[in-house]
Amino acid sequence: MTRATAVRAVLAVAVLLASVFITLTMSPRLGLDLQGGTRIVLQARDTATVEADRETTDRTLEVLRQRIDSLGVSEPTLTRSGEDRIIVELPDVQDPRQAAEVIGRTAQLTFHAVEGEGTDQPEEKTPAPESTTDPESTTEPAPDSDSDTDPDPDPDPDSDRLTLPDEQGRLLALGEPRLSGAGVEDATAAFDAQGGAGWTVSLEFRKGAGQDWKKLTGEAACHPAGDDRRRVAIVLDEKVISSPQVDPSVGCRAGLPSGATQITGSFSADEARDLALLIKGGALPVPVEIVEQRTVGPTLGAAAIDASAQAALIGAAATALFITVVYRLFGALAAVALGAYGVISYAALVALGVTLTLPGLAGFVLAIGMAVDANVLVFERAREECADRPTRSLRSALTTGFRKAWSAVADSNATTLIAAGLLFFLGSGPVKGFGVTLAIGVVASMFSALVIARALTEIAANSRFVSDYRGVNGIARPGAVRTWLVRKDPKLFRTSARWLVVSAALVVVAVAGIVVRGVDLGVEFTGGRLVEYSTSRPVDVETARDSIAAAGFGDAEVTTAGDGDLSVRTGKLDNDGEHALRAALTEEGGETTKVRDELIGPSLGDELRRNALIALGVAVAVQLAYLAVRFRWTFAVASVVAMVHDVILVVGAFAWLGRPVDGIFLAALLTVIGYSVNDSVVVFDRVRELWGANRRTPLDTIARRAVLQTVPRTVNTGMGALFILAALAVLGGDSLADFALALLIGIVVGTWSSVFTAVPGALALERSAKAPPPPAPGKGKGTPRGKARAARRDPLDNGARV
Repeated sequence: MTRATAVRAVLAVAVLLASVFITLTMSPRLGLDLQGGTRIVLQARDTATVEADRETTDRTLEVLRQRIDSLGVSEPTLTRSGEDRIIVELPDVQDPRQAAEVIGRTAQLTFHAVEGEGTDQPEEKTPAPESTTDPESTTEPAPDSDSDTDPDPDPDPDSDRLTLPDEQGRLLALGEPRLSGAGVEDATAAFDAQGGAGWTVSLEFRKGAGQDWKKLTGEAACHPAGDDRRRVAIVLDEKVISSPQVDPSVGCRAGLPSGATQITGSFSADEARDLALLIKGGALPVPVEIVEQRTVGPTLGAAAIDASAQAALIGAAATALFITVVYRLFGALAAVALGAYGVISYAALVALGVTLTLPGLAGFVLAIGMAVDANVLVFERAREECADRPTRSLRSALTTGFRKAWSAVADSNATTLIAAGLLFFLGSGPVKGFGVTLAIGVVASMFSALVIARALTEIAANSRFVSDYRGVNGIARPGAVRTWLVRKDPKLFRTSARWLVVSAALVVVAVAGIVVRGVDLGVEFTGGRLVEYSTSRPVDVETARDSIAAAGFGDAEVTTAGDGDLSVRTGKLDNDGEHALRAALTEEGGETTKVRDELIGPSLGDELRRNALIALGVAVAVQLAYLAVRFRWTFAVASVVAMVHDVILVVGAFAWLGRPVDGIFLAALLTVIGYSVNDSVVVFDRVRELWGANRRTPLDTIARRAVLQTVPRTVNTGMGALFILAALAVLGGDSLADFALALLIGIVVGTWSSVFTAVPGALALERSAKAPPPPAPGKGKGTPRGKARAARRDPLDNGARV
């Protein structure tokens, strides 16, 4: 064993031990789409006086945190996204009506004098228990705070007055705001057992606001008991949340002393807590709007985890069996490295605290199938070395295989990392998790192939038994596919234009599907609401549609989803409407459980649709720039044309199949882009190598040889991914089936286009280009031929020849 092999072995053992320790001692951080719960995205809006910038959004977030903490939700998470968005995650919350109602009360809290009974018709009625004011409160106000409201007790008769229904729905004419919520120091709910008042809400005002409150209540006390004008209205979001009367014991102009108040009434515990919460947290610096709301039932997340685990086990087993059959002993060792890859990548996800989302979980499973790519490249290179020089040692051929495959391995993984980076920076929500998982998978696969698999295969190559029995090691003899291709030697590119015509025809068919059938944009891109229900009794679509229409939702689209579930898609639908819709289904289907709920505001839908197009455009530009630097411009343009060809075919296939196009589909599409370029890079890397070594050989001949030499790698790598995706498509259910289907189509068309679109395209461009062929290997600038040859010499080759 050489020193380099020993270092790799020690490093591999150390990383594996650390990964096993992390796996056994730490738990993954699951996203809401896997553990179940509600995710709400809030958009801060500008007002006439306040701009919704980073500072005001942070202050708004803290107010919302107080509100949500008072709801008693287990481990809620609030984070700012960008300059003016707030993401609220509420684990285990399946009915978000209360949370959305409390969060959604966005206007400034104000206190008004009641000027009498209103005359306009009320728009809505919200019954609540009648409240009174207790003058016995002696709570001291907080010091050193000034009110920001006008203390003038005389209302301006020309000012705009509010006419709002009170808690019982009776209209009240309200004066101008006299205090704002900024003057409230604290609001608490407590049970008054001694006084017999039941649940009460105590208000504590800041010093300056306390004086304004005293004036406001003193003016109200000048009116007789029972008169509406003796009441004080507390208004939030143009809705009266409480309008208590000033107690008869309070004298005219005296007001409530000390700036502290206790609201009493026939409150329940929940009503008292909600009222205290709204008063205390009502003073948002800027208003917020719910632009996205997603709810996932716990059963759906658990089913997705189980399905992904089964798909990973089945797909990994099939992949391991496949590469063992193809590459014998070395394939079995690569399968061991594949298992190590799974442990390392999982440990990295856990150690870095990455939130594992449903797309991220799919990315983790998919990366297992793609992790064999580097091993396949190395083994095919080693087979070529053994075929060209049958007398060389197995260890020497393996070392050369690793060295010559490095360029293709680096470029192909770089393009996949670019796709992962685009998913993270341009994706939204769970799609970002897919990008992180894919990037970690790429790095882990490089380590498993170039360190673990290399250490194992080099140790095996030193064995006399493995070296002598060529049928055992798996690389000493060329593969059956390559042998057959070399013997047939098909003239693939004698008339390369015909392949471009076939590709163009496929694009026309795909575009026809997009034009004729249209692209079924998911609710994520169009806005609206999509809810999936599970019923205890079977309900057919027509019956469900009739029941929902009878409940007032005639424009709802009803389809089947999963195992007998119902999917309902509507335009604008609030949480109360969703509750009514579910009640209508309950009448027909018995107990109705909400499995999944997605609400996207129209502005966010437009933004996500625009960002998806930007992401695709940036993906094309970045891949083109990278390929132009690493290869000739003709190769770069041909690769990007093939990539666009693949994107159009995948979108067209979904249009013809009537499958929805949503954020997870976008993640699959960007992955297809990386995979397509990956395949093209491997082919063009071989073209560049062969062309540099045979500068006088016609390029179409070079291209044919390069394709025939790389087809085994392309097929073998694709098979590993196909095993995983097929398992996901069958076992993943609706959550992952479309994702797997898009990638299945993408891998098939990507394999085709890397050979029959990219290569003919490059040949056509090279005919019009005037650039000379690439330099021969080792003939870079200022590199003497002898030194270059010495630099390329196998470290195990002492140069002796007979």
